[in-house]
Amino acid sequence: MPDPGDLAARIDNRLRMVIDPELGENVVDLGLIYGIIVQQGGAVRVTMTTTMKGCPATAVLKDAVAGCVGDVEGVTSVDVDLVYDPPWTPDMMVAETALRF
Repeated sequence: MPDPGDLAARIDNRLRMVIDPELGENVVDLGLIYGIIVQQGGAVRVTMTTTMKGCPATAVLKDAVAGCVGDVEGVTSVDVDLVYDPPWTPDMMVAETALRF
């Protein structure tokens, strides 16, 4: 059974493959991933947001995150929790990504 911390790190790394179609950057560096919780047995809950409520890419991003996480070895189930509190701001981007905007 994989270590939950190791699995969370692999999930975080894999989520960098999910690109926001409107901004062209990955969801991790944009700061859209608020948390990854891995329970014993491989059940994963990802808490995420979008840049704004009503974002036209919401369903695409949520599905992409779920699919991406589900493909990580050791993950047995995925729950993606979409939240808007706290609201996303550009300050949540990693510095290198923020410089491109």
